[in-house]
Parts: sequence; structure tokens; C-alpha cells
Amino acid sequence: MFFLFGERLSVWASALDKDYPASLLASTPTSNKDMTITCFIRYEIDPYQREAFKEYAENWGRIIPRCGGRLVGYFLPYEGTNNVAWGLIAFDSLASYEAYRKKLKADPEARKNFETAVAKRIIFREERTFLEGVEGTLGVRANCGGAR
Repeated sequence: MFFLFGERLSVWASALDKDYPASLLASTPTSNKDMTITCFIRYEIDPYQREAFKEYAENWGRIIPRCGGRLVGYFLPYEGTNNVAWGLIAFDSLASYEAYRKKLKADPEARKNFETAVAKRIIFREERTFLEGVEGTLGVRANCGGAR
């Protein structure tokens, strides 16, 4: 699903009020009740407003944890494609995600951050995908011939 930024906050507000991803994830089997889901956000940004996007992302560093999400991080383009950035936010469950959405909608700083992004037109489009981690692949450190 894609969200297109317009000139008004109403675009964001309507995006926040959608039943997404509940309709997508309602039929997803969750046999592991301890499963963590990660919201993987792909942003298409204005490459000439990289610093404005950086500030936008840094603001989420305060807002997301306060609203109940575990911020994995935001990532800016470094080399290669210059108009794609990423954000990753983890949740303990779909219920945790839904509670986060409610808090986010009511948070004044979150609303201001959305408004600023719209007013400055720093984000052209965003795409959200919800993922589960593959056990045994997360947090694995490199072992380049070290102790065995």
C-alpha cells in the first residue's frame, strides 16, 4: 500500500485512520504468541531535502518510543539511489501496533511532525510492509576466523 503526500494534513490523517494493516493481517496466522512484527517503511524522499528528512526521522526517535513502538532505526541514502530512505519500528503484537496507532494520532508532537513533512513536501511516497523476523538470523555477529 502506498501513501501519497499532498499539501494538507488530511492526507496523513486519512492514512492514519485506514484499517490498514488490520484487513491485511487479520487472516495472517500467528501461532507464536510471542512473535514480534516489524513495520518496514520505505520512503521516497526529495533528495534535495535530505537534511529535512533527517530532522523528521530524528523527531520520531522521541515520539515512537513514547507512543509504544520500539524504534529499530531510520536510514538515509548514503551511496547509490539518493531518494529512498527507510524506517523500521518493532511491536510485540498486532494489538501493540493498534494501541501505538491510537497514541500516535493523539500525540501533539507526532501530528506536528506529520504537518511539517507535508508542508515542506519532503516525502513523496511511503510504503509500509509488516514483517516477522526469522529466528536464528537476528543479531548474529560476524565471526571472521575468531574463537570457535
